[in-house]
Amino acid sequence: MAMTVSSLPPLRLKGRDLLPIVQGGMGVGVSAHRLAGAVARQGGIGTIASVDLRRLHPDLMARTERTSALSGAALKDAINAANLEALDREVRAAKQLAQGRGMVAVNVMRAVSDYVAHVRQACHSGVDAIVMGAGLPLDLPEMAADHPGVALIPILSDVRGISLLLKKWLRKNRLPDAIIIEHPRYAGGHLGAPRPEDIVDTRFDFATVLPGAIAALRELDIDPAAVPLIPAGGINNFEKVQTLLGLGAAAVQVGTPFAVTEEGDAHPNFKRVLADARPEDIVTFMSVAGLPARAVRTPWLANYLKRAEKLCAAAVGKAHKCTLAWDCLLSCGLRDSLPKAGQFCIDNQLAAALQGDVEKGLFFRGAESLPFGSAIRPVKELIDYLMNGKMPQLA
Repeated sequence: MAMTVSSLPPLRLKGRDLLPIVQGGMGVGVSAHRLAGAVARQGGIGTIASVDLRRLHPDLMARTERTSALSGAALKDAINAANLEALDREVRAAKQLAQGRGMVAVNVMRAVSDYVAHVRQACHSGVDAIVMGAGLPLDLPEMAADHPGVALIPILSDVRGISLLLKKWLRKNRLPDAIIIEHPRYAGGHLGAPRPEDIVDTRFDFATVLPGAIAALRELDIDPAAVPLIPAGGINNFEKVQTLLGLGAAAVQVGTPFAVTEEGDAHPNFKRVLADARPEDIVTFMSVAGLPARAVRTPWLANYLKRAEKLCAAAVGKAHKCTLAWDCLLSCGLRDSLPKAGQFCIDNQLAAALQGDVEKGLFFRGAESLPFGSAIRPVKELIDYLMNGKMPQLA
């Protein structure tokens, strides 16, 4: 399959010219080797979401099944080891699919307990870039210090966060290789705002953050060209891409439209739920990580939202153990009885969505309409459209 050619300026990263398109990391298992490899093969950056990738490997799931002989700390260690093995498999498979083109990245959430091990495993497995959000990734340079060829790309949402991170990293003699700027009003999954009501704050608008970030770079005597800025959230057509590049962006990141491509790693029912969702079906709520999140109102989510206020009020003072025994998050609303965070097991619900279970799944999704409506199309057609405005003939 021929690579996509674009008239847009290339994204220059680690001495390589890439298509100015980044596929967002989406877990659990929604963006793994098939999707990331397909995007990289077109010349862009394809991203594997690192969290709980064992879900895509039946042998690793069998190895981590709770038994009388495997429970408690031993089960937790087995799950963590299986996830690192799955990450290694996924990175190597994506690189093989990419055939030396583009870049393969791994997205590691700062909010997950085993984030350091995930970063180090991804680097050891030969990944081209580490993307980190869901918390300030101030310690990312130390984690990847033994792999200077790996691009480090933090995800932030406003100028204040960008300025803080730049100052902290400068003290470590390291610059981000790029910065993804995620707009919480439009993105799917966990959002970079402290509270749901903050999502509409104008400080997150790209027209504010892009020039503000460029000014922050210059104030620190950093050439803005040295740190490409990559807006993310709600980017669903060629015109938006052109507008953002005109504001100073070097590339764009796109999530949900890639999740519903033919190469997306999730079950076909997962893609159908996302593709068929109407604007009124997409809701924002507090997730277990203590961050706002955006998803499709499925039967499970509708039922949870009816009970959320009561569950949060009842959480105070209760002591819980992780329902899955592996403590996937550093801070979990359910396990840690945090009344301002969600009260459910996010890994169970995301795993159900990965399998296409509409009754039990939590289906993260961005707020904006999809480029091809409800059509499920190949990665190449989506990239052609976003990079060139070339709309395929849809049935």
